[in-house]
Amino acid sequence: MEFRYLVSFLAIADELHFGRAAARVHLTQPSLSQQLQRLERTLGVTLVVRSSHEVRLTPAGEALREHADVIVRLLDRAGRAAREAAQGRVGQVRVGYNFTGWQELLPAALARMHQRFPDVAVELREQRSGPQQAAVAGGELDVAFLHGSPNTADLAHRFLMSVPIVALVGTAHPWAARASVRFAELAGQRCILFGRDQSPAMHDAIQAAAERTGTRLRVEDHVDDLAATAIVVATQPVVGFVSAHRGDHARASGLGSVPVPLTDPTPKVDLHAVWRAGDQSRAVRAFLGCVLNDSAGIEFHDNGVELSC
Repeated sequence: MEFRYLVSFLAIADELHFGRAAARVHLTQPSLSQQLQRLERTLGVTLVVRSSHEVRLTPAGEALREHADVIVRLLDRAGRAAREAAQGRVGQVRVGYNFTGWQELLPAALARMHQRFPDVAVELREQRSGPQQAAVAGGELDVAFLHGSPNTADLAHRFLMSVPIVALVGTAHPWAARASVRFAELAGQRCILFGRDQSPAMHDAIQAAAERTGTRLRVEDHVDDLAATAIVVATQPVVGFVSAHRGDHARASGLGSVPVPLTDPTPKVDLHAVWRAGDQSRAVRAFLGCVLNDSAGIEFHDNGVELSC
């Protein structure tokens, strides 16, 4: 089975259109069709059915797609590792982060990383906390900065800081000029929230504050995208919820939304560094040491194993 045949098959599976798939892999449509036919003959199954109206995968095609995607991504990663080694980079750490992590920790950690470990490449990906945790557990990220601590023994973590949660409103909202609002005042407001899977710790902190004050939140809609949240509150008389850092950024952007501190109580969420328990890679140990600004070694243990740079 040739690797290029898998790449072509995945293009067809993603596009479900031979013209677009051929353009994506820089082939003519007849060449793409020939590669598909050769792959089908090699496997002894039909992978794709096409008519004048549609292109669809067979059950065998769906099964192959799942495994082929993993193979292609692994080979791509292997190729990147080889190229980085040829360029003098002998390691890589894939780091996920949220806005608080970027504002408070990443710039200094990256500067230290470049100074102490110039041969280690750092790949960055911004995500909300829920997807970050899933990516670390699934091996797609090595380290994550996320709100809340993971609830599984497969992941190790280190507390970094606590972050207030604020209300986000449009500049025309009656709260826009307020210095703060009591949490109980949310009872009379239309609110937008995000799915718990996107940031479980922040979601739970908001709900806990609501229960503590006997406040029933009037949730009008769920908006998972943070940029969309800022747009919605800027254009509608609703209240959103973001970290204080994200709220300050929204105000500075000048796009029509402002943060308002919540009091009595102020909901807060903890920021943690998270990695896979037992990960002994040099790149991960190096990066964690730079996050904590510890050039000699990391002063904590991961399931009984001391991590040191």
